[in-house]
Amino acid sequence: MLRSEQKPFEEILGYLEGENMVFILGCDGCAQASQTGGLPQVLEMKGRLEREGKKITGYKVVDFLCQKALVASALRPLEDRVMESDSVLVLCCGVGIQTSAAMILKPVHPGCNTINLGGSRGEWRGSERCMECGDCLLDYTGGICPLAACSKGLRNGACGGASNGRCEVSPEKPCGWELIYARLKETGRLDMLKKFVPPKAWNKMRPTPEMLSTSVWALEQGDGSIQEGIE
Repeated sequence: MLRSEQKPFEEILGYLEGENMVFILGCDGCAQASQTGGLPQVLEMKGRLEREGKKITGYKVVDFLCQKALVASALRPLEDRVMESDSVLVLCCGVGIQTSAAMILKPVHPGCNTINLGGSRGEWRGSERCMECGDCLLDYTGGICPLAACSKGLRNGACGGASNGRCEVSPEKPCGWELIYARLKETGRLDMLKKFVPPKAWNKMRPTPEMLSTSVWALEQGDGSIQEGIE
């Protein structure tokens, strides 16, 4: 499971500046469990955006947004509504946001940050990976995570060491920033490369004190509570 929390509403509005027609995607998997992107949260976000003057062209909650086949099949009947939108707002973890961006030829905005659970990460198909950084950068990079796709974790463009589209550090993989450039060009958002992404607050990648005090943390650390209960 990947745990998420919704971004501040003001930050989401900033992503949507200049965009009037928005489609909302939610996830019935981890986001529903985190109460950040299930149907109640999608409907709540719909209402808040409408009160800000946005037109919601439609919404859909997919069983698991981290699976491309499910995203494609769920959105096929709603293709017209998605394509008439200026952008898509996705309420789920970083993997689902990346998967949605890979499947939708529209700007995709993250509505959530993925919270670090102390090294325990879910399993998923496909190439999308989330570093659980606690401050999602996917709006700046076309839905491709620079921390995961770039071997150096660069946040403001390529290092210049790539050769023939392959990474300098890991030649077996493509340069993450070439992928980001291609995605931004495809969606008409190359202007995003002019924006400076500030230094990352790496403390957000650590579990919060609130998380450390929960039963979720205790179970992930394997303190034996369930075993003792069974015995």
